[in-house]
Amino acid sequence: MITIREESFHDAQAREALLDACFGPARFQKTCERLREGRMAADGLSLTVERDGELVGTVRLWHVSAGPNRPALMLGPIAIDPALQSLGLGGKLMREALGRTAALGHKAVLLVGDAPYYERFGFSREKTGSLWLPGPYERNRFLALELEAGYLDGARGLVSATGALQEKPDLPALVAAAAQGRLPGLRPAA
Repeated sequence: MITIREESFHDAQAREALLDACFGPARFQKTCERLREGRMAADGLSLTVERDGELVGTVRLWHVSAGPNRPALMLGPIAIDPALQSLGLGGKLMREALGRTAALGHKAVLLVGDAPYYERFGFSREKTGSLWLPGPYERNRFLALELEAGYLDGARGLVSATGALQEKPDLPALVAAAAQGRLPGLRPAA
């Protein structure tokens, strides 16, 4: 049975393994990764595809600014297990993600991807001509979808990350707790 659901923290390892299988280590060098790193994905917009209890698909959307003072979302990465890529799961996942995005009141989604694939969901290059990304990318792959007609009219400038920062562990506190034996599974140094 196929289920599309919101991602949980228990999915992180399987999600990362799937992304590695689909994109390899080069995925960390992509320009859009600069917009994601150190940030939290948009609330309610990290989705997984589960097949018989196994994570086989993922998509996440991230808060960005499409030029000054123009909130938008950046979609990606989206991935489906390579063995299942011809079953239409990617399309189902995209439609679910975009439906949830619209229901949450977001007005535009940006992505870098294959125009022939994403055009069927309404993405085009029409509204990205005066926007640019912080690093190398192929201009013809920079696409946008307006969820509110005209929202990106006049959008210009650098796309930048605006989402909440990920909380980082307090390393000195962790070291002190480990030294005092207050972390489960760790014993104090002898």
